[in-house]
Amino acid sequence: MIWQQLQSLAGSYPLALRGLGMTVVLSLISLVLGTLLGFGLGILRTGGNRLIGSVIGAWVDLIRGTPFLVQIFLIFFILPEFGIELDAFTAGIIALTNLAACFICEIVAAGIRSVPTGQVEAALASGLSRWQRMRQVVLPQAMRIVLPPLVGQYVLLIKDSSVVSAIGLTDLTRVGWLVVQRVPNGLLVFFLVGVGYFIVCYPLIMLARRLERRMGAAHGEVQL
Repeated sequence: MIWQQLQSLAGSYPLALRGLGMTVVLSLISLVLGTLLGFGLGILRTGGNRLIGSVIGAWVDLIRGTPFLVQIFLIFFILPEFGIELDAFTAGIIALTNLAACFICEIVAAGIRSVPTGQVEAALASGLSRWQRMRQVVLPQAMRIVLPPLVGQYVLLIKDSSVVSAIGLTDLTRVGWLVVQRVPNGLLVFFLVGVGYFIVCYPLIMLARRLERRMGAAHGEVQL
């Protein structure tokens, strides 16, 4: 019986490959856009304007404090009520990008706030503009703190991409649900789905560990 199930799974290989490709493409596009938007929001949030900072903070708290499934349902099912029709792929990109941007915004804002005030004051005394201070002084120092949690967040967001299967997008998780209807062994099917996500995430996990070790080693040298 197991042999027959394995044969059936082998026949689903093209569909599984398609689902894995969709997961990679969806995650890659969302993470690139989310990173750019998240960095912009993080810089604006720490830019000194209280109104802008409060508005961004409220939006970030709202997105971080509500289930991602609810967010993607609102985008895919509710926006058409207002005349905004989106296909599943576009809705998935928008939802994941927004989610990524909000979490990355908090990481970037925390990194910027960690830069010693004296560094900023020295840059100000040197006559640098706000953008020059941010680009030449603040961000290079903040990046050493931001990178490890940023890469770790990428892993979490790739796993969150599985939620897009709820709106019919044929990603890796959706493929698992389709295959399990023909191969009545959910444990085996979703074990293989988990392996697929692990293959995608593992390089990022190793990168995050390496960055954390390098950061820890650099911190130790400074302490010496």
